[in-house]
Amino acid sequence: MATKYLTNLARALLGRPYDELGQKQQNVIDAIASGETVSENVNEVFAERTTFWQNLADRLALVVGSWPFIFSFFAFLLTWMVLNSVVLSRIGDEFDPYPYILLNLALSSLASIQAPIIMMSQNRQSEKDRISQSNAFEVNLKTELAIQQLHIKVDALLPPKE
Repeated sequence: MATKYLTNLARALLGRPYDELGQKQQNVIDAIASGETVSENVNEVFAERTTFWQNLADRLALVVGSWPFIFSFFAFLLTWMVLNSVVLSRIGDEFDPYPYILLNLALSSLASIQAPIIMMSQNRQSEKDRISQSNAFEVNLKTELAIQQLHIKVDALLPPKE
């Protein structure tokens, strides 16, 4: 059960008792009551929760989603095809002739491994975005309430209008 102070503070600032507020709103009221901040570095909070494999997935998604990787991979494919179709076919020693079945197998295997890893990284980024949005809501609410309190104080300092 919330203390009477928190209930009165919540009622004064948000118009509802403390117990009827959502968790984020309660966090803001708690922070106002204790004089603490609600903002936090989302990157640090998120980094504390990540495992080795999650970090590896993020690094891999960063590499395979870059232009240098795309260009180098295109160069590899072109080299493979030219080597098998032009150079090695002249000496009769091609290891993967024209339909490039071995190349297709390698590309399919790579895609089947890459896709889930990239999805893991994207899911983690979505989770990070949700944490960031939650934090931004709390900061914005506390700021809005602080501004309201300042308006009340400034209005009390001004002479009454006639």
